[in-house]
Amino acid sequence: MSKLVIVESPGKIKSIKKYLGAGYEVMASVGHVRDLPKSRLGIDVEHGFAPQYINMSDKKELIKSLKAAAAESEMVYLATDPDREGEAISWHLAQLLSLDMNEDNRVAFNEITESGVKAGMSKPRKINLDLVDAQQARRVLDRLVGYKISPFLWKKVKSGLSAGRVQSVALRLIVDREKEIEAFNPQEYWTIDAKLQSGRRSFASYLYGTSAGEKLEITCATDAERIVSELDGAEYVVDSVKTGIRNKQPAPPFTTSTMQQEASRKLGFGGQRTMKVAQQLYEGAEIPGMGVTGLITYMRTDSLRISEEARAATNKYIVSRFGEKYLPKKARYFKTKAGAQDAHEAIRPTNVNLDPEMIKGSLTTEQYKLYKLIWERFVASLMSACVQDTVAVDILAGNYMFKASGYSIKFDGYTVLYEEGKDEKDEEMNVLPPMNKGDVLKLKSLEPNQHFTQPPQRYTEPTLIKALEENGIGRPSTYAPIIANISNREYIEREKKSLKPTALGTVVTELMKNHFKKIVDIKFTAGMETNLDKIEIGSLNWTDVLSDFYGDFETVLKKAEQSMDGVRVKVPAVETEVICEKCGRKMVVKNSRFGKFLACPGYPECKNTKPMPEDEIKQPCPKCGAKLVKRVKRGTNKAFYGCSNYPACDFAAPGIPTGDVCSECGGYILKGFKGRKYCMNADCPSRKKK
Repeated sequence: MSKLVIVESPGKIKSIKKYLGAGYEVMASVGHVRDLPKSRLGIDVEHGFAPQYINMSDKKELIKSLKAAAAESEMVYLATDPDREGEAISWHLAQLLSLDMNEDNRVAFNEITESGVKAGMSKPRKINLDLVDAQQARRVLDRLVGYKISPFLWKKVKSGLSAGRVQSVALRLIVDREKEIEAFNPQEYWTIDAKLQSGRRSFASYLYGTSAGEKLEITCATDAERIVSELDGAEYVVDSVKTGIRNKQPAPPFTTSTMQQEASRKLGFGGQRTMKVAQQLYEGAEIPGMGVTGLITYMRTDSLRISEEARAATNKYIVSRFGEKYLPKKARYFKTKAGAQDAHEAIRPTNVNLDPEMIKGSLTTEQYKLYKLIWERFVASLMSACVQDTVAVDILAGNYMFKASGYSIKFDGYTVLYEEGKDEKDEEMNVLPPMNKGDVLKLKSLEPNQHFTQPPQRYTEPTLIKALEENGIGRPSTYAPIIANISNREYIEREKKSLKPTALGTVVTELMKNHFKKIVDIKFTAGMETNLDKIEIGSLNWTDVLSDFYGDFETVLKKAEQSMDGVRVKVPAVETEVICEKCGRKMVVKNSRFGKFLACPGYPECKNTKPMPEDEIKQPCPKCGAKLVKRVKRGTNKAFYGCSNYPACDFAAPGIPTGDVCSECGGYILKGFKGRKYCMNADCPSRKKK
C-alpha cells in the first residue's frame, strides 16, 4: 500500500511526486470539495451559526476517486496550501474521507522544491482548528452579509446586485474619493523660475522667498509680475552651498500586496493576473536538467521575513556577480508591519542562482516578467544602499532668495539591478555645476508660471490595494478578488489606469451608507479582520464573534426594510451630447452584457439605440454587411468586435476584419495587436506556421 498526498492544484502533482519518489501517490482536490449551498443561506443562525456544507456538484467524480484512493492507502497526508483557506480545505477533506482529526496528517509546503517538500513532509501535524474556525467565520460573515443585503438591493435598486462585506468598503473608498474630486475647489498659485549659469553650465532654480529667508506664497499674477519687475537688473550671488551624502535604501522583498502593486505599475498586470502567474511560478516550471521546479515561495503572505539559508545563498550570489562592495557590511533585516499574520516568508525565488535570463526559455512571457520582477526585487533588497552626493544652494537676488538643489550618484549600489516603481513622479536628477559662496551667476531667463492646486487623484489598482492594506481591510489573498468583484458587478469602471465609480456604484454605496453604516465603515471592517486574526490564534471564539455581529445586523436590516418600504431608487443615466435623430432628445449611456451603448431616454416611445461613438468600426460585418461595433466581454477589459445586427447575425471576432479572406482556408483576415494580420480560423495552417 502506498501513502496518499492530497494537494490543491493539479499543477503541483508532477513535481511533488518526483521529490517524494516511490511509495507515494499524489492527487489534487482542485480547490474546495465542499461549500455552502448556492440556492439558500445554508447557515443555522438559531444554533450556533452552524454552516450546512454540501459536496460540490461538479466534484462528484473527483470525490469518488479521492475516497477510493484514500481507502487503499496506508496513510493520507493533506498538503493543501499553507494558509487559512488551505487549512479549511484540509479539514473538509478529512471529514469527507473520514480521517482521524487527532492524527498528524497535515503537511505544508512553503515552496515546491525538493528541500521544501521534504521539509514539509518531515513535520506532519494535526489540522489547526483555530485556522479552520477563522476561515469559517469569514465565510459565514460574508454569506450573512451577501445573502441578507443583496435581496434588499434587488428590491430597492435593480436585480442581480450584490453587497459583499469587504467589497462594499473598497467601493466606498472609490466613491468617497470621487466626491472629493467633484467638491475640490482649485486654488491659484504662482512660481517664479530662474535659469542661471555658472561658468559654461546652466541650471534651474526657483524663488523661495525673501533675502531674510522668509518663505513667499504668490497667489496672483499681479504679485508675480511685481516681483519679476523688482528683480529686473538684480545680481544673482551664491549665498551658501551645502553638500552632503544621502543613502538610498532598497525596498523590502515582496509581500502579496506590494507584488500586486509593483506588477501593476511596471508590468500592467491586474491583481488577478498577477496572482494567477505567481501561482504558476510557485507550482513550478520544467527547467532543463532539473525537471519541474518551483520557482518562488508561497505567494500569499504579509511577512518580510527571510530564511537565513536564502539570505546566505543570496549574499554569496551578490558578491560573485557584483563584487564585495555591493554587499552591505551589516546584514539588512526588514520589520514586518504590526498586525501581520507572518505565517510565511516574504515572496522570494526558491533558488537565487536561477537567474531570470537563464530560465527565460522555460517560461511563458508573463511568467518570465513576473519572475524577473520578484527575483530582482529580492536580490536588490539585500544589496548595498545607493549613495548620492547632494548639494543645496541658496542664491540672493536683490530682496529675494532663490534655491537650487541636486544630486549625483556616488555609488549605484542596489540600483544597478532594480529600482522600485512609484505612483507619483520622483524628483529628477539635477546635477549642479561647482559653485562657491560669493560667486556671481549669470541670469539666462526668469519666468513666472501660473498653477492651480490639483484634486486628489483617483485610485488606481495599486493605490487602492495600498489603501486597503493600510486601513486593515482584507488580507493578502483577498485584494485581487475584491477589485475583480466590484468591477464585474459594474460598480466601477476604468479610465485608463484609474478606477472610477459608475452611477450604479455610487447609488449602491449611498444606500449602504444610509442604512448599513457598519458594513461600509472602514474602522468596523478593519476591527472584524482583527477579530478573525484573534480567532486564528485561539484567543476568540468564532461563534461569539458571529453572534455579536448578527444581533445588531438583523436589527439594522429590519429597520432598513421598514424605512424603505415601497421606495425604489433610480440609477441616474449618464447624458451625452449625441442627439437622437428620431426624436431630438440627448441620448444616454446604457449598459448591456456587451458593454456600453447609447439609448434614447424617451423609451418606450422612442426605442432608438446606437453604439458608443468611439466603438463604431468603419469596416462592415463580413458576414452580413451591417455595422461592426466594439464590445467588451462582461467582467473583463477584453474587447471584441461584433455585428450590430446581433442576434440575427452572430459574427464576433477578437480583431477587426480587414475585408480580405485567407488564401489557405477562406476564413476572414483580422487585424490585431500592433496591426498584425492573421486568419480568424484557429485551425488554419497559416496560424501554425512560424
